[in-house]
Amino acid sequence: MSTIAVEVREQAGKGVARKLRAPGRIPAVLYGPGQEPVSLTLEPLVLARLLHSEGHNALFELEGGSAVEGRTVLVKAMQRHPVRGNLIHADLYEIDVQKKITVSVAVHLVGTPLGVSIDGGLVEHTLREVELDCLPRAIPDSIDLDISELHLGETLHVSDLPLVEGVELKTHGELAVISVVAPKAEEEPEVEELLEGEELPEGEVPADGDAAPAEGAEGAEGGGAGDDAKSRD
Repeated sequence: MSTIAVEVREQAGKGVARKLRAPGRIPAVLYGPGQEPVSLTLEPLVLARLLHSEGHNALFELEGGSAVEGRTVLVKAMQRHPVRGNLIHADLYEIDVQKKITVSVAVHLVGTPLGVSIDGGLVEHTLREVELDCLPRAIPDSIDLDISELHLGETLHVSDLPLVEGVELKTHGELAVISVVAPKAEEEPEVEELLEGEELPEGEVPADGDAAPAEGAEGAEGGGAGDDAKSRD
């Protein structure tokens, strides 16, 4: 189990938080069942590196004086700066390693479904995390789900997830995790037919491709025929 160094802080408030962040530390709080919250400070870069290497459900042992020394925690929540994205606050939840806790664990898909490689289907990964009950030291990094035998139109549900002994699902078993679906066919644009007596907007061509005669064209043709008749007379 990794350790993380913290310091107990006596003061709180926005002004104190800004002073802490200036030298590269952030405020944090330690809490747990049946105990008063303890205000702390820690180095955000150290915490970020540990979470990146060990996963967001990693357990840590605190170092930092008799008030918190040796307590086992997991990171329950983190707050990031809305623009820069860096860590600005962390909630640490103290746990008893002998008691089960509820955690969220990612579902990792393994393989390519037959319905994709053979039938040209698409994967719909609809549920990416599930809730589990387990002892803290038994928290899996992820749940690997083999989807290689899945055919077009088939679905795997939460109840199909492989679990090790001692791990219990909290998420409802009937929820779909992944489906292989047929790709949507491209729809051809529909050509609207004119109702009787309805006119096309100016400049548009009828659906059959024949352009409407220009205004006066018919009269011009008729006029030409009349002129020829007069000349014969």
